[in-house]
Amino acid sequence: MIPTRKLKTGDEIPVIAYGTWDIAEENVGEKVEIALKAGYNHIDTAEGYHNEAGIGEVLKDYDREDLFITSKVLPSNLNYESVIKACERSLEKLGTDYLDLYLIHWPNPAISLRETLQAMKYLSDQGMVKNIGVSNFSVYQLKVALKITQVPITVNQVEFHPWLYQKELLEVCDQNDVVLEASAPLARTEVLKDETILKLADKYDKSPAQIVLKWELQKGIVPLPKSKSKAHIEENLELFDWELHAKDVALIDNIDTEKRVYMITLDDETYGISS
Repeated sequence: MIPTRKLKTGDEIPVIAYGTWDIAEENVGEKVEIALKAGYNHIDTAEGYHNEAGIGEVLKDYDREDLFITSKVLPSNLNYESVIKACERSLEKLGTDYLDLYLIHWPNPAISLRETLQAMKYLSDQGMVKNIGVSNFSVYQLKVALKITQVPITVNQVEFHPWLYQKELLEVCDQNDVVLEASAPLARTEVLKDETILKLADKYDKSPAQIVLKWELQKGIVPLPKSKSKAHIEENLELFDWELHAKDVALIDNIDTEKRVYMITLDDETYGISS
């Protein structure tokens, strides 16, 4: 059983999710099936990933109440009517009546955030979405969203890993009871070559990925690892019967490499391509 933590709405969110970015429609069903059989019950997707229908084909064979499903609306679809239509499309593709969590995938300064959040309230009021949140929001953007929203913002999903330790953002999330989810939690595998991570993997007799994911879990972060390998999918769940010592958490905190592994432009054609 995967542990859960409580969102500010009272709902429970599993503390790790299977991420599906960059898994093609024709392949995603097989990978999600492996993840579900391994024990994942939290699946993260987005309209911009173009794989929701493939995920929906697998989900129909599982008890919906046992699953936590997240999707996201593209930043080009953030006006009121477009948010609602995008959610309806996602629900249809995923074969479900509701999403456990619906996120603004990227902020779009060309569209009123207040208008977007009003649409999110409508989706919540209609029972189409149980929880709302944001993704790739900075400290400032998150504070603005928290100030103007009429529905609790429960999550901010951002790039977060030992090479991008966004400490201030994590603190603001914690202060406002917002769960920080880590997209690219392994820095697209790049951080697994870090000398500190490799030394700790040897010390604990764990894989480098397990060390990084455990560090995130111990900070109260919900990581969204993506793997196309059955062995790695299963390995990434072997995290709940051991702990990193505080001094080793501090070692990872103090890694001095800083590197982002994804960016976004305001060109609509690139929206949603990166996590």
